[in-house]
Amino acid sequence: MTLTLALDAMGGDAGPEMVVKGADLALRQAKGLPLCYLFFGDNLAIETELKKYPDLQKISNIIHSETIITNQTKPAIALRSGRKSNMGMAIDAVAKGQANAVISAGNTGAYMALSKILLKTIEGIDRPAIPAILPTLKGKTVVLDLGANIDCTSENLVQFALMGEAFARQLLDIERPSVGLLNIGSEELKGNAIVQAAAQLLKEFPDLNFQGFVEGDDITSGKTDVVVTDGFSGNIALKSIEGAAKLVGHLLKESLGGSLRGKLGYIIAKPAFKQLQTKSDPRLYNGAVFLGLKGIAVKSHGGTDFVGFANAIGVAISMIQHNFIKDIEERLSILISRDKQPVSTLTVEV
Repeated sequence: MTLTLALDAMGGDAGPEMVVKGADLALRQAKGLPLCYLFFGDNLAIETELKKYPDLQKISNIIHSETIITNQTKPAIALRSGRKSNMGMAIDAVAKGQANAVISAGNTGAYMALSKILLKTIEGIDRPAIPAILPTLKGKTVVLDLGANIDCTSENLVQFALMGEAFARQLLDIERPSVGLLNIGSEELKGNAIVQAAAQLLKEFPDLNFQGFVEGDDITSGKTDVVVTDGFSGNIALKSIEGAAKLVGHLLKESLGGSLRGKLGYIIAKPAFKQLQTKSDPRLYNGAVFLGLKGIAVKSHGGTDFVGFANAIGVAISMIQHNFIKDIEERLSILISRDKQPVSTLTVEV
């Protein structure tokens, strides 16, 4: 079975050059897996890049778009362009069954808005969420939402928890993932009314391994398999972790290169440093699926390079191979049906 991937060729800081080069790397990493790429955007710009990769060109098709969505395009304007834009056409290819998944490094707000309209949400889910798998002291942790939903209700947070649990169960192969709710403290009385209400709701799901509140430093310690928060806090947490990793790397490089002893120490420890660099490379964790949609839509970081974009394509391929949408729908239906009423209608007095 050939896997067809719709790529927004104009997304990201580097546009077609990065997207096409990333697609070529993903093709080589697929090791014979039958792939087909649909590139959406400016025909001339995409064709110029494709000519550099003969093997990639053989399995690719270009769909020209006169309307281009940029990082500055507001979601409302993107919605008005609908299926006529590069991003809208790529998403619509999945909605129409012409592609198995869509990948974009473009405008997050526009991408989310168009995906929700064109792909629709899974029953029982009000808003899609952006998760990421982050490295921790114990292995890996799923964190969501990372920026799709700035303002959330307690019901939204509960939905994120259920989706994150299903995501970790499938992608991390954990039979009963533990779930934590991000808060300013682990004590039960800490947090605002929304977080408090969400915690009470999560306790009502007997099949959910809810561990209560977790703090910011618990994300990298791996205290729980899933960490749930709103998009505002989640995005800040993610960028803080990325910034801290860059700072440590910079300080380490500065220290090792500042003296002869430091340089000799680096030579001795070089294999260990390379291993650390590989494990902490953010490009290897690039590619976040929009959880809660009826189609597979993967968001790549806008500032990534071709290696990161290739990894985002790899995430999409993994989602397809795992029959992700069907499995997550089944898991969500089990969790929701065992409560008294759908999650989207639950209310709590606080």
